[in-house]
Amino acid sequence: MPASLAGKLRSIAIGVTDLAAAEQFYVSTWHLAPVARTDDAVYLRGSGADHHILALHRSQQPDVRRVDFVVAQAQDLARIADGVRANGGQVLADVHDNTEADGGSALDVQDPQGRHLRFVHAPAVHAASEANADAPVRITHVVFNSADVAAAQAFYERALGFSLSDRTRIMAFMRCGSDHHSIALADADANTLNHIAFVMPDLDAVMRGGGRMTDAGYPIEWGVGRHGPGNNVFSYFIGPDDFVIEYTAEVLQVDDSYRVGKPEDWTWPPGRFDQWGVSKPPSDRIKQAQKKIRFANQ
Repeated sequence: MPASLAGKLRSIAIGVTDLAAAEQFYVSTWHLAPVARTDDAVYLRGSGADHHILALHRSQQPDVRRVDFVVAQAQDLARIADGVRANGGQVLADVHDNTEADGGSALDVQDPQGRHLRFVHAPAVHAASEANADAPVRITHVVFNSADVAAAQAFYERALGFSLSDRTRIMAFMRCGSDHHSIALADADANTLNHIAFVMPDLDAVMRGGGRMTDAGYPIEWGVGRHGPGNNVFSYFIGPDDFVIEYTAEVLQVDDSYRVGKPEDWTWPPGRFDQWGVSKPPSDRIKQAQKKIRFANQ
């Protein structure tokens, strides 16, 4: 499949109100590992090669600072900048040396709905190692709530080369690589964060993670089940500061031969909330948490 200009989803940076407590949770319970820190930030890796997949920043209120992608070619950064400007976005910082822990060169942009995106070329990576069977490997997708999904979809397609994989009644699933989706855009009243999905090595790791979270006092808020679009196993939780986080596995891999699904392709019988028919509906608590986290610049 032709590569998207966006490259691949790498990490998300979030603001947390208690940096030490958030680090303790994401290391001890969620099973990430610290790789770098400053006085006001901690960078956490998964078991994959990415330098980090989650950055925690000290903040007065919970927010999303940025979503980061890694691009293959240095010249892609300038092409992305041109596409962003031509399609209603804003270049926040043109191509520059990245002074954060992962290094490389970077481009910072904002989409038309206020989301800060960074594209990095040649960041630091980790040497290959045996995956931790109980640790997230990487981030597989981030879901954004959008007050205008059609406009957001057009920007990601035209400016960044994303492709639509499926459109349900409430969500547009978009890919920039072989994962069924790297972002999804959910119909909503505001442009907020819906959730962050961390891919686990397999179904057993998702189940063990659910048990570990329950033991630590974080109940499963939706799941365990198997989604329709993406075909992935899911288990959702509410972490510190009410960020909605997902353990997932078995994400569908697609190419340009994949037939784009329409809303009528993704319907369940009454009372069913996943393919298997075993998942209970999302909790009222998670429905509220999925609406509240804003991008820092909004």
